[in-house]
Order: sequence, then C-alpha cells, then structure tokens
Amino acid sequence: MKPTVLVIIVLAFLTFIGGVVWTTMQAAEVECEVCLNFPQGEVCRMGRGPTEAEARVAAQESACGGNVSGMADLIACRGQAPARTSCPPAR
Repeated sequence: MKPTVLVIIVLAFLTFIGGVVWTTMQAAEVECEVCLNFPQGEVCRMGRGPTEAEARVAAQESACGGNVSGMADLIACRGQAPARTSCPPAR
C-alpha cells in the first residue's frame, strides 16, 4: 500500500473518531431524573439530552429497560406517567 493512501485512511479514521467524540460531548445539555413505580418498588434513573423533553425520555427509557420483559411491557412502560421527575437547572 502506498504511503499516501495510508495517510488518507488514517486521517479519515481520525476525523470520524473526532466527529463522534464532538457530537457526543455537545448533545447532553440537560439532565433529568425520572422515577417509575413497578411491582417490585420505585425505580429512578438519570437521563441526558439536548432538551428537557429528550432528557426525560432518555431517563424513562433507562428506567424501563431493565425492569420489564417483552415488547408489550416495554411499550406500556414508555407510556406510563412518572411517579416523580426532577430536572435541576443547569450549572
């Protein structure tokens, strides 16, 4: 393989990795905690997102993820009203 091709491949790879890191760091501006009631008790999870609404959705998805089994339960959990929600102001 020619050195020029190798340099182009390395630069493309580094650009891709830099883009992934940059977008990941920029996306989370708001952090929320959502608590849901399950038969085994209340489960609270944190979520982050660029807006408060997206941070709440992320937190609810996290709370549902490990506490339900099956697609029907997951869909029902996503539609469940949270027991508590807290989105402290940004620092």
